[in-house]
Amino acid sequence: MMTDKADAPADFLLQEFLALDTPESLRAELIDGEIIVTPPPDGTHEDLIDQIAGQIRALSSVKMSVSQNKGLIVPSRGLPDEGRVIPDGTVAPADLRLFRGAPPWMLPQGVAMVLEVTSSRPEVDREAKRRAYAAAGIPLYLLIDRQRRKTTLFSGPSGDDYAHTDAAPFGSPLDLPKPFDFTLDTSEFSA
Repeated sequence: MMTDKADAPADFLLQEFLALDTPESLRAELIDGEIIVTPPPDGTHEDLIDQIAGQIRALSSVKMSVSQNKGLIVPSRGLPDEGRVIPDGTVAPADLRLFRGAPPWMLPQGVAMVLEVTSSRPEVDREAKRRAYAAAGIPLYLLIDRQRRKTTLFSGPSGDDYAHTDAAPFGSPLDLPKPFDFTLDTSEFSA
């Protein structure tokens, strides 16, 4: 397959990224043409993910599967499959069995929601990842922003952003729409 010279640097970066031998304790992502390597999260970060996953599994109107650290292929810098992100949580209807047998990097078709808990680089979760998830057509993006002490649900992906935003400070409930159809309890959330 011939590639345009303008695509060559992006293709080279993707190939270099895919060839990385990242130690198990680190997470590497390719977002907006930048390789981002992050250390393991702290315990509060993991506790928040556990709380949300527990509520999703117990309260959703449809049985859901929650995968932590599932690699997703998303659009980046205008290219449909250049980005590689690892959400803190990827949620899909359990009957799809979306994660069973999936490769390390999969397309997000069938994903109902992704969630992120901010940590060392919150601006990446707030901006770059939000745009990537919207451009990939992921219906819902749940952001737990520890620095701002609020939970935000982005919905209605349109182009490279979401059309709707609902937010609640930590301690206040936040309604999740179908297929979840329950109120997320944030009373135990802390930074």
